Amino acid sequence: MKNLYRHITAWLLLVFAVATAVAQDNDKILNRQYADRKQLHFGFSFGANFQGLSITNNGRVTDDGEQWWADIPSHSPGFSVNVLADYRLGTHFNLRVSPGMYFGNKVVHFTNTLGDPESLDPLRLRQRQNVKATYVVLPVDLKISALRYHNMRPYVTTGIMGLFDVGKERSEQYRLKDTDVMLTVGMGCDFYLPFFKLCPEVKFCFGLRNLIDRNRPDLQDNEQMYHFTEAVDKVQDNMVVLTFYFE
Repeated sequence: MKNLYRHITAWLLLVFAVATAVAQDNDKILNRQYADRKQLHFGFSFGANFQGLSITNNGRVTDDGEQWWADIPSHSPGFSVNVLADYRLGTHFNLRVSPGMYFGNKVVHFTNTLGDPESLDPLRLRQRQNVKATYVVLPVDLKISALRYHNMRPYVTTGIMGLFDVGKERSEQYRLKDTDVMLTVGMGCDFYLPFFKLCPEVKFCFGLRNLIDRNRPDLQDNEQMYHFTEAVDKVQDNMVVLTFYFE
């Protein structure tokens, strides 16, 4: 996770440096002076998402002496695309709705902490599952902006995001529920360019639902596989989203 934050921070600093240089090439000229006075405007965005899961293991030991622990050691990048509708509430406040789709995955690693490292069956010691996701998302955010400084205007966001997984595989160790609701907080900066606003933004998303699906009739004849579901108390979504808005 620390490496992920470092990479995102480095990309944001690079984008901010380039955008600042372009936006303030001649800071005596204010680009798009009346853009923020529009009651309603539209845009689009694309970017990257880094999906993860917060897994609460319970340490349960099975009847055959196995204790499975799950973890996600690293985050894999995915792709995001959204459309945007922005409604001006006041000088510093905007309501933003940005439906779209997130494509990504997370790789869960399972380790049997009581397993024999010299076992002839490696699946009794370690396993992994690639949890693919195709999310239809509906983020609703309150954007709180500072005063404009030349051709820049920093802001923070807070909001809620509903999501529905339309492409999830329904097999292997974990089965996760289709829907979730996430709380979001973010930060970004509006850069006023001659023909549009460029708004790089990073957002942190925290799932509210326990996603583990314990109703697994598909595993009635496979008790060994069901041990993975029994080994956790809670599985929650978390996500970091790096977005570039064009408005």
